Amino acid sequence: MSTTLRETLRVDLPGRAYDIRIGPGLLAEAGAQIAPFLRRPKVAIVTDETVAALHLNALCASLDASGIAHSVLALPAGESTKGWPEFTRTVEWLLAQKIERGDIVVAFGGGVIGDLAGFAAAVVRRGVRFVQIPTTLLAQVDSSVGGKTGINAPQGKNLVGAFHQPSLVLIDTAVLATLTERDFLAGYGEVVKYGLLGDEPFFEWLEDNAAAMAAGDMAARVYAVRRSCEMKAGIVTRDETEQGERALLNLGHTFCHALEAATGYSERLLHGEGVSIGCALAFELSARMGLCAQEAPSRVRAHLKMMGMKTDLADIAGPLPDAAGLLDLMSQDKKVVDGNLHFILARGIGDAFVTSQVPKKMVLGVLEDALRDK
Repeated sequence: MSTTLRETLRVDLPGRAYDIRIGPGLLAEAGAQIAPFLRRPKVAIVTDETVAALHLNALCASLDASGIAHSVLALPAGESTKGWPEFTRTVEWLLAQKIERGDIVVAFGGGVIGDLAGFAAAVVRRGVRFVQIPTTLLAQVDSSVGGKTGINAPQGKNLVGAFHQPSLVLIDTAVLATLTERDFLAGYGEVVKYGLLGDEPFFEWLEDNAAAMAAGDMAARVYAVRRSCEMKAGIVTRDETEQGERALLNLGHTFCHALEAATGYSERLLHGEGVSIGCALAFELSARMGLCAQEAPSRVRAHLKMMGMKTDLADIAGPLPDAAGLLDLMSQDKKVVDGNLHFILARGIGDAFVTSQVPKKMVLGVLEDALRDK
């Protein structure tokens, strides 16, 4: 596997700095990459059954080659795993493995596994180190970077968790070849978000190159992942615990999280699909509030549709709550401060900002019109 496409980014947090290593073929080198971090040659791998069937043998062979012992917990695949029962199971399993503070937990999977295993690592023995090996596009460009870990609660998404930075992120872009088209496009929802929130030239690059990336162009995949991680790493370095700028990364997520709750965190709506719809709605709301020209939401929707993304509430199968019900679900979002919803809106493509000055009637109007088309 070519190493000419390798990239390394540094997340330069004082005392908690770490590398993000990107490129094809890194999974086969995981043992050698992880070995320098180990105090004893032993790791605990948390993965899911789907990823285990596809990639676990390769990871274990790499660890074996470096003389690293490993135990494995494979959880059920899917968003429903990201809750108290499987989290409890994971913590108790790690304790049963006699994981010590000097050991490393390997989070090997998509965003669900990364968030859950990272949170388990954060609380076991008051914090053990962990390495992220993300296997989905969504996890590679978003959830594996930045140290947000957690699980969902019945009241909403990601409401229980901790900031716990990984020791290393290994992103093997070759494993993306095993994703279904739907899962790849769901991850693309997070890629395009970076262009929309703060980098119009990257959005323009995606307009020209995203189709080739989706078709398998490895150089395009490495660049898209690197640029996404670079943007996130920069924001995280400046605002690790989301006191300000980091909230921009939630573009589209206020709508998205309400839609995920409305669909029961099920296969009806994948997270990245919700982000795609949420970004389209956020730009529509921005235009209606006179913050940006109508050309901006039109251009966003045109690109998402060209890529085969979900852009409308009509794209979600099955019934949804009415506009008031969706607005009520939004009120459970983590971005509520003093009872006021915080939205990430845009003055244009690449120019997003955070505001609480959003009339509820305006949000209701956008939702009512979106539901009318369903």
